[in-house]
Amino acid sequence: MIKLVKVLKEEENILHNLIQFYIYEFSQYIPAIALKSDGSYKPFDLTDCWSNPNLHPFFIKKENELIGFAIVESATDIEPNAILEFFIVRKYAGKGYGKMAACELFNLFPGKWFVTQVEKNYPAQAFWRSTISKFTGGKFSERYDENRKSIQEFDTNLLV
Repeated sequence: MIKLVKVLKEEENILHNLIQFYIYEFSQYIPAIALKSDGSYKPFDLTDCWSNPNLHPFFIKKENELIGFAIVESATDIEPNAILEFFIVRKYAGKGYGKMAACELFNLFPGKWFVTQVEKNYPAQAFWRSTISKFTGGKFSERYDENRKSIQEFDTNLLV
């Protein structure tokens, strides 16, 4: 039902289009986000997605329809796996597709995980708390950093 499809370099413009909706949604939590004079938001610099082997951009599809995206940073010797960006278009939000996609990502990249949300994004905090709790059977920790970001941490290797 839900598919994660690796974004290819030649599909970067499609990812940029989706990111415009993501930034729009985020603008309610970060007042500094503003439209440029051409009516668009400043695009993300995705250069590292094509050159860094630890960055993994995915389209999230329901059957063949594009419904979101995720960018994962896979673990290194010193850093855990991390969800850098995650977005489901509003039409499909709250229908379980985001949870399915997140769980597929957790399974694709086994090991330690680190997931953060900005301070005032309470819907994202609730989504990740619920999703991670269900995925781990409640075996995760949560804390806040100095910038009041909510952080959930868990290790898929400990879920046996």
